[in-house]
Amino acid sequence: MSAREEFIEIFKRCITRPGADALLDYLENKSDFFSAPASARYHSAYAGGLCEHSLNVYHCLVDYLARPRVQELYGLEYSEESIAIVALLHDLCKIGCYKPGTRNVKDENGKWQTVPTYTFDDPLPYGHGEKSVYIVNGFIRLTREEAMAIRWHMGFSGTEDPRTVGSALQKYPLAFALATADMEASYFLENEEE
Repeated sequence: MSAREEFIEIFKRCITRPGADALLDYLENKSDFFSAPASARYHSAYAGGLCEHSLNVYHCLVDYLARPRVQELYGLEYSEESIAIVALLHDLCKIGCYKPGTRNVKDENGKWQTVPTYTFDDPLPYGHGEKSVYIVNGFIRLTREEAMAIRWHMGFSGTEDPRTVGSALQKYPLAFALATADMEASYFLENEEE
């Protein structure tokens, strides 16, 4: 099964609230979600990387939330729908932002060569997590915890005041879980360029 097929299968199985069909139609037919990279140079920086990254985050989040410690000690339990929404849709802010291009790098012999890359040009500079919340809310109604999870999925790796980030992660444990899953996917499952 391709990443696109897996994404669509999980989406259709788990996300059923009003507006879900219109959101999936947007992703499939009116955006570059399934062909876009997840970054310009780092994790999943290739065509289709955004979809693959979203699936990786989904699987990491499912695994994190299944841990006995997370369930028994922390009491974190979320519906399949909430898990799918925050993981699969956390990076919709990247839709339409990456343009194919080239850059020059030295090969192993010290000679310059031109290699394909992506450049980042955001047509709607609304922020990162907040832009994803804005896009998703245009189709389906998010719960407050889902919105906070998507908004703060960058955790402490963003540019916000660390006190604000810490407060959000403490008040909304799904945000902490999603940030953890996002980092696991980015740094361990996907190739990170040094």
